[in-house]
Amino acid sequence: MQTMSGQPNSSSSGVADRIRHTLAHAGALLMDNFAALTGFYYSKKYAAIARRLGLRPHIAQDSDRPGLIIIQIDGLSHELLLEMLDKRRLPNLRKLLQREGATLARWRCGLPSTTPAVQAGIMFGRNDNIPAFRWYEKERDVSWVCKAPGPVAVLQDDLTAPVEGLLSGGSSYVNIFDGDAASALFTLSALNPRRFFESVRGVGFLILFLLNPLRTLRLLYLVVKEYLTDALQRLSSRVSGRSYVPFFRMHASLRVFSNVVFREIVTFAVLVDIYRGVPAIYATYYGFDDIAHHFGLDSIAARQALHEIDGQVGRIDRMRRINLSRAYELVVLSDHGMTAAEPFAQRYGQSLGQYIGRQVGEPAFLAEEGDEEEHYLAQARFLLDELRTIERNLQPTAAHVARRIRILVQRRLAQEPQSPADWNEQRRHDVVVKNSGSLAHVYFNIRSQHMALSGIAAAFPDLVVKLLAHEGIWLVVGREGEQTLIMGRDGIRSHYGDGSWRTEGRNPLQRLPEPELAAEQIRRVAGFDCSGDLIVLGDYDAERRLVVTFESQWATHGGVGGPQDYPFIVYPRRLQWDLEQVRNAVDLYPLLAAQRGLGRRDFTAESAENTEKIEPRSTQRK
Repeated sequence: MQTMSGQPNSSSSGVADRIRHTLAHAGALLMDNFAALTGFYYSKKYAAIARRLGLRPHIAQDSDRPGLIIIQIDGLSHELLLEMLDKRRLPNLRKLLQREGATLARWRCGLPSTTPAVQAGIMFGRNDNIPAFRWYEKERDVSWVCKAPGPVAVLQDDLTAPVEGLLSGGSSYVNIFDGDAASALFTLSALNPRRFFESVRGVGFLILFLLNPLRTLRLLYLVVKEYLTDALQRLSSRVSGRSYVPFFRMHASLRVFSNVVFREIVTFAVLVDIYRGVPAIYATYYGFDDIAHHFGLDSIAARQALHEIDGQVGRIDRMRRINLSRAYELVVLSDHGMTAAEPFAQRYGQSLGQYIGRQVGEPAFLAEEGDEEEHYLAQARFLLDELRTIERNLQPTAAHVARRIRILVQRRLAQEPQSPADWNEQRRHDVVVKNSGSLAHVYFNIRSQHMALSGIAAAFPDLVVKLLAHEGIWLVVGREGEQTLIMGRDGIRSHYGDGSWRTEGRNPLQRLPEPELAAEQIRRVAGFDCSGDLIVLGDYDAERRLVVTFESQWATHGGVGGPQDYPFIVYPRRLQWDLEQVRNAVDLYPLLAAQRGLGRRDFTAESAENTEKIEPRSTQRK
């Protein structure tokens, strides 16, 4: 109602205000009652579950300190997360960010961009001597792969020496390392005889999970749905001529376990832990990473996997906000991103190992009779002549590598007039290639120790040049004394013992947004004792944002180039973390450890590199 002057009646305005106030009060009261009822329901439900498991509420001296929940969505880059949020495909993460107090940021995982290196950095503040997902130890003739409990347990023993794990007293679910957790389920470092009885309690989660008929029926429905979805997607890709990976029966089963069974059981276990007040919980969801490897980042299967994981994040977030036992800080992050990829073998008809094998398959030295010194000098003259010929036949911009190698060999011959005593010429063609996504470590068993670049050139004069001439290869990295050489087709970026960097020709890393950071990360990994004599990185097309991978994958990680370098993190805004200072996963440890009240240590990328190295023990034969 309005007065004659056209102004609103004050009494009508007051009534409207009272109605709005009454409705707001009623809504708040309703929400409070709902929260109370929900809390009561969950308290009774999970109290019964905990009793059946023989678990008691966690009692700790720091119960006033908020607990820490870390959810890892494996392989989800910051870039793809923003796209999915913009398209409203991840409603629970979107709600988490819209709520006051949570913020999203990009961070740098460092090299290698693999789960073992990143989790080691996050959980223990160090990841030195983890050069990839797979590598080789020449001296002991041992292969390492971070998917078997034995090697992972040995690695964790080495990591735990200087620092307390981030999950001390907490729980670890579906991880590589357990972070010194008191309870672990589907965690590789805890799946070994020495830790078996400590891990058996976690199996109780699985048993109790399956005892609930409704939960079991839901799980069976999801399993059948996922299996049929996998089959239909593979059939569709074959019909359309886009067959991404060869069809084999085991993958469907593995997909069901990683994307359904592990996902459901892990969420159930985390909810129980929240009720109990466990101080630290770290759970990883691998489904997206596994599916994206096989079907690509843009596939419906990969996007659906992210949507399902988002649902688990929502369930965990709702449970922790009820504050049944203690307050919790929630951190959602990825360990690395993924870059769209094309397999080297599919594009060029042979694997990287096969290509290298063909280059070293014929003797590179002149075979002459004579005593050792004369024979070696004849080989040296032949080698230098070959290098000069290679250098002359290359374009000027591409001759930097051949010229540098010739100079290094020339210096080596001047210093060592005789053939090195520790060379085994009978193993000259014994080459080990370990692929991890778009990064490969190459080892030459002529020598049991690391081979310098000049030594490799002495044995195989044109190998490095031929590698760089291959259009599927972007970088070849080698060492010469205290120098690290990052070689590309048109130039070399070299690091010297005095800490300086020099460039010959064009900087081979200039296509990256942060070339100097990438150079430092490559130099660091090249200096590991267990890194390859050569490190090879697949070609990266910055315009198409496509990398060549040495595995059978259509989205990859492990090297550098594209979204694989930049994961995401969602964390409480009040913490005011400066993530621009994070250059490697080890830099996250002090930030997270401070929230747990653990001893804060300055484990930056540089200090982790200088930490005393512990020689790994032999675990697995080649």
